[in-house]
Amino acid sequence: MTAAPSYLELSYGRLGIAAALVLVNAGLSIALRLGLERRLLVAAVRTVVQLLLVGLILEWVFGLERWYAVAAVALVMVFAAGRAAIGNVSRRYPGIWLDGLLAMGLASWAITTLALTAIVRPQPWFEPQYAVPLLGMMLGNSLNGVSLGLERLGEELAGKRPRIDGLLALGATRWEAAAAPVRAAIRTGLVPITNSMMVVGIVSLPGMMTGQLLAGVAPVEAVKYQVMIMFLIATATAFGTVTVVLLAYRRLFSGDHQFLRDRLTGGT
Repeated sequence: MTAAPSYLELSYGRLGIAAALVLVNAGLSIALRLGLERRLLVAAVRTVVQLLLVGLILEWVFGLERWYAVAAVALVMVFAAGRAAIGNVSRRYPGIWLDGLLAMGLASWAITTLALTAIVRPQPWFEPQYAVPLLGMMLGNSLNGVSLGLERLGEELAGKRPRIDGLLALGATRWEAAAAPVRAAIRTGLVPITNSMMVVGIVSLPGMMTGQLLAGVAPVEAVKYQVMIMFLIATATAFGTVTVVLLAYRRLFSGDHQFLRDRLTGGT
């Protein structure tokens, strides 16, 4: 009995078929006068260029197998993720960029390091083949939690300003006044990962599991890895969201229990 091939290599011609589907989207945009055709084509070109660059860099890093190369890639990834997360927040305050970077860096690095040293255990522990993809998954998902948490916190503080001022005027501590907005922000940040965990394997097959199956990994082994990844992502998202919301709370409420409302800017 002949064993099935573990990996089917895509030719550039086959890849071109998938790329041509973007032209279908552009055609629909033109037909419906959506005005998105140029944006779709630019996004498609950026996708190809960015992924090719990443592929070349990762090939170099994988071949080098040095901790400092992995650390350099990790730093770039954290800064890019922080920029994307904070860039979508409408209400901002002084120090928001630093808070976002700290929260995402601490959460992603802590959980990735735990996974590498205690769960996966590659040799060496910073093996790029494992470290870079794991860190990328932690950052990609905690990014959403950080962004949504900060956005909801800003809206809650702006919308409930009279109530917060009233509580503080009546002698409430800064935590008592801000507890409800903080909890609402954290809950909002955790909604995407919670929803994903509720339907994983039923509505969709996650990217990592799909990739392993396409590469010929046994389904049970792919499931084990995906379960691990989902739990790691959930923890990193929670850690990052809680950290950034609490950092924001500390910046927007003074030690003498005053709401520094003037620091919060932006919004509609």
